[in-house]
Amino acid sequence: MAMSLIRLDKYLADMKAGTRSEVKEYIRKGRVQVDEITVKKPEQKVDIMTQKVFLDGRMISYVTMEYYMLNKPSGVLTATMDKNAKTVLDLMNVKRKDLFPVGRLDKDTEGLLLITNDGELAHNLLAPKKHVDKTYYARAAGRIKEEAIKLFADGLHVDDEFTALPAKLELNGYNDKDNYTDVIITIHEGKFHQIKRMFEAVGSEVLYLKRLRMGSLVLDETLNPGEYRTLTQKEIDELYNCN
Repeated sequence: MAMSLIRLDKYLADMKAGTRSEVKEYIRKGRVQVDEITVKKPEQKVDIMTQKVFLDGRMISYVTMEYYMLNKPSGVLTATMDKNAKTVLDLMNVKRKDLFPVGRLDKDTEGLLLITNDGELAHNLLAPKKHVDKTYYARAAGRIKEEAIKLFADGLHVDDEFTALPAKLELNGYNDKDNYTDVIITIHEGKFHQIKRMFEAVGSEVLYLKRLRMGSLVLDETLNPGEYRTLTQKEIDELYNCN
């Protein structure tokens, strides 16, 4: 039960009521009540499971798990922090320190990225035995031939170290002017540079890559690159039922 006790100022800061210094000031000025009793000590412990916290009469519920969909732009690292480069968490105006990206998109890859602090869900989505679908749009150099569809479906031999699980490849047209093929590819694993390596194995090169879907979660196309939103309860429930 001790794990459910946290400082009052941390409670309010975690729930975005203000910065840590701002909420300390709110507390000292008597604007905060715990179970309808005014508390003026920021360090007072609160039980997030049983106690109710109010700021200016408005109840602030403590949410232990958070879920965000980010449309990752190119040039940003899929990491929680980096000394030399911008990370996906740097794009987000969130105060929690326990958030992390679920899985990894290469620096130059765009699209759907789930950000959460729910380790159980992350494990369910990433565990190799789960084989959760991941769908991407790609521009592949040259004209990809129909034979590639069967090669991908049969489990493509990529190199001496890796044979991919069966994947679904859809050819959506060849751009004669710029010499690339629009494709949609669905894979069930997430090896290092997997899609790039798969197209290299059939004599092509990935010119552009964007993740569209992970499990049941589909990229919200109203989100511009770098934008994010919270997941709906329906989206969260569907992710838990992926496998």
